[in-house]
Amino acid sequence: MPPRPRLLPLSAAFASAIASLLALPAQGQTLNELYEAARGYDATYQGARAQYEANVARAAQAKAGILPAVGLTAGVTRTDLEIDTLTGTSRGTTPRDFNTQNVGINATQPLYRPANWATYEQGKRQADIAQAVLTIAEQDLIVRVSQAYFDVLASTDSLALVRAQKVAVAEQLASAKRNFEVGTSTITDSREAQARYDLVIAQEIAAENDLQVKKIVLDQLVGRPGSVPVPLAVPVVLPTAMPADINAWVAQANDVHPAIRQARLGLDVAGLEVQKAQAGHKPTLDANLGYNVTRNPTGTSTSAVGTRVNATTVGVTFNLPLFAGFATENRIKETLALEDQSRSVLDGTQRSVAQATRAAYLGLVSGAGQVKALEAAEASSQSALDANKLGYQVGVRINIDVLNSQSQLFQTKRDLAQARYNVLLGNLKLRQANGTLSTDDMNAINATLASNGSVPAVPAAITSTPDRVPAPYVPVTPPSIPVIPPVPLQPFNPPAPVMPSAPVPPVILNPPVR
Repeated sequence: MPPRPRLLPLSAAFASAIASLLALPAQGQTLNELYEAARGYDATYQGARAQYEANVARAAQAKAGILPAVGLTAGVTRTDLEIDTLTGTSRGTTPRDFNTQNVGINATQPLYRPANWATYEQGKRQADIAQAVLTIAEQDLIVRVSQAYFDVLASTDSLALVRAQKVAVAEQLASAKRNFEVGTSTITDSREAQARYDLVIAQEIAAENDLQVKKIVLDQLVGRPGSVPVPLAVPVVLPTAMPADINAWVAQANDVHPAIRQARLGLDVAGLEVQKAQAGHKPTLDANLGYNVTRNPTGTSTSAVGTRVNATTVGVTFNLPLFAGFATENRIKETLALEDQSRSVLDGTQRSVAQATRAAYLGLVSGAGQVKALEAAEASSQSALDANKLGYQVGVRINIDVLNSQSQLFQTKRDLAQARYNVLLGNLKLRQANGTLSTDDMNAINATLASNGSVPAVPAAITSTPDRVPAPYVPVTPPSIPVIPPVPLQPFNPPAPVMPSAPVPPVILNPPVR
C-alpha cells in the first residue's frame, strides 16, 4: 500500500480561528470596571440602596420618643356677646364684642418612659439590619456581575474552539477526499468526515447564538452596550482559597455573615418588643414647661378694660395605668411568642449559612481538582490525537479514529476553560457563602486577567499543553475555508438475495435392526 499523504498542521488553524474570534478592541473592561458600572445601573441594587435609605430614616424616627417635644401655638378669636339683664333696674340686652389674642410655647420632656427607650434601642438595631441587608445586596451584585462576565468568556472560548475544530475537520475531510481519489482509502472515510463537518457547523451556529445571549445579559446588567470582558492572561494562574480548612470558613461565617447578623439583630428587636409590652404596666413621668401670653385689647366678657396675661408654667405629669382590659397581658404573650420565632429564625439561618459555606468550599476544592485533571487530560488527548494522525498516515488507523480524537481534544479544552471559570467564580461564591465577600476580593480575580485590557496571546483553552507558554500573538487574517461539496453517492441497488433450496434427504437402504 502506498503511503498516505500527510495531514495539514492544525496549529495554524487554531491561531487563525482564535484571531478571528478575539479580534477585540485594544482596551476591554475588567471585572472591577463592569462592577462599578453595574452599581450605578442595576435596578435590583438601586432598589436595595433606596430601601436602605428608607430603613435608616425610619430607624432614626425612634429617637423622637426620648427627646423633648416643643410646640408653638398662636391664635386670634373674636367674640360677639349679647348680655340679657333679667333683674334690676337696667333690664334689657347689652351687646359686648371683644378680641382675644394668644401665643405660647410649650415643651414636654419624657423623664421615665420605658417603652420609648425600648423603641429607641430598636431603632439603632433596625439601622444595623438595614446595613446588613445592603451588604447582602452588594455581595449578590458582585456574584451576578462575575457570573455574567465569565459566561461571556466561556461562550467566547467555546465558539473559538468550535471554529478551530471546524478548520481541523475541514482539513481532515480534504485529506480523506484526496486519499479516496488516489485510491488509498475508501469512500467511508470521506462520508464520516463530511458528517462530522456538518455536525460542527451546527455546533458553531449554536455557539454563536449562546455568545450573543450571554453578551445581552452582561450589557443589560452593567448598562453598557458592547461590553468586552478582558480574557484570562496566559499562563492561567488560579487563586487559592486560604485558609485550607473548611471549619475555619464556617466559624468565620458564624461571626460575620450579614444574614446571621441580621437574624441576631432581629432577635434583639424581638426582645426589646417584649420590654415594650411589659412597660404597659409601668408608670410614666414627663416634665412640662410653657410660656403663654393672652391679650384682650378691648376687654373680656366681664370687664371692659383691656388686659394682657403672661403665664409661665412648670410641672411634672405622672401617669400610672391600672387596668386596660387584659390588653397588656395578651400583648406580652404575643411578643414572647414572636421572640421564640426570631430565635428559631436565627438557628435556621446559622444552619443554612454553615451548609452553604461547606458546599461552596467543597465545590471549590473539587473544581480545582478538576482543573488539574483536565489539564492532564488535555495533554493526553493531544498525544492521542498525534498518535492517531500518525497511525492514519501509516495505515494502522482509520479516519474515524482521527475525528474522534479531535472531538475528544476539543471537548476537553472546552471543559478545561469552563472549569477554570468555575474556580474563579467559586472563590467569590465561597466568600459570599461565609459573608466576607467584598470588592477587594475581585482584585485577585483581576490579577488573572490580561494586563492593560489587552487580549492574551492564545487563551489557555487553546494551548496544546497546559505548561507551555505561547509566543506573543500577532493578529493575522483568518484563511477562508472553502465550502466542501458533499461526496456524490452512487445508487445502491444490490440484487435480491437467492435463497438456497433445501437438500434432498438421504435414502437409507438397509436400516439397522434393533
